[in-house]
Parts: sequence; C-alpha cells; structure tokens
Amino acid sequence: MARDPFFFGYGSLVNTATHVYDRHHRARLDGWRRVWRHTPFREMAFLTAEPFEGSYIDGLIAAVPGADWAALDQRETGYDRLPLATGISHEAEQAGDIAVYHIPEGKHGPADGHRPILLSYLDVVVQGYLRVFGEEGGQHFFDTTAGWDGPILDDRAKPLYPRAQVLKAEETDFVDRALEALKVRVVTSTD
Repeated sequence: MARDPFFFGYGSLVNTATHVYDRHHRARLDGWRRVWRHTPFREMAFLTAEPFEGSYIDGLIAAVPGADWAALDQRETGYDRLPLATGISHEAEQAGDIAVYHIPEGKHGPADGHRPILLSYLDVVVQGYLRVFGEEGGQHFFDTTAGWDGPILDDRAKPLYPRAQVLKAEETDFVDRALEALKVRVVTSTD
C-alpha cells in the first residue's frame, strides 16, 4: 500500500484551524526562505517560499489522504506544487513524497508596485507559528521572511482573508510589536 503524500506548509497552512489535514507534524526546510511576492495576478501580496542558501524555514508537513490534491491545489491557486527531493526534515514516523507550494520569481510577471500584505492573513500565519513553535518560532517567521518593504493593509475590523481567525490579545500584541520592530508601514486603505 502506497503512503500518502504530504505537503510542507510555511504560511497559513501552519495554522491548523485553517484546514482539515489532521495528520501533521513539525518540519524544517533547509536552503529556503519565505518572501512576499508582488504580482499582477492579484491585488494582495503572496507569501511564498524560494530557494535561499544558508537559510531554513520551519513549518508543518501534513498528509494528503489518497493523494487527492484537488482541494489544496484550488486553495493554493497561483502557486506551483513542487516535489521536494532534499532539504526537508520532519517529526513524522513515516511520510510519502513531500511537496511545497511556491511561486517562482517572474511566474505571473512583475506587479506595478508593491501589493499590500493583508493583516488578517499575516495574523493567521503568525498565530499558527505561535501555537506550534512558541514565541521563538513566531519571531523566526519574521526574521526569515523577506519583502517587508510593501505596506500592511489593516483589515482586522473587517477581514478580507477568507480563513481569518480570532487572535488572543497576546497574539495580536506579538504581531503588532514585530511589525513595529520591522518599521513596516500599516495602512487602513489602499486608496
């Protein structure tokens, strides 16, 4: 019997409240980093992963039962699913092939300027890291993610991200302090 394949999640997929893939384990991908990608494909920035020597990102791997990728491929529209042959380590006793979703540089063409990062999306990602990896893991997310030069769109009052979650006060404070330390511009409108 073939083993189920797994995906490596490094963004919102780390937050297990946003998906139904319950066979998940902590994992690390060596030689990669996260980056905010700005494309004309959509009005908001994508969080993607790209090869980057000397770096690593923590995340989760989760089984895709029966290799039924359809729902996950739809969720990750705009990304390529790339099989990982090397660089992945994890806590699972057994795992089939592992893939990562990413957007290669230039895939959708250049954007006409920076796209905003949705704060409701960022909150979900960081909440996942805080709950799985603690504050150290949350800080590592900010430290190993490039592309913070675009604005953050504060949509917390009316989240635009379809899988938005309610954060505890200490989680919201953590995100706000990290953004302040990065000196990222937070805006309430893109107009």
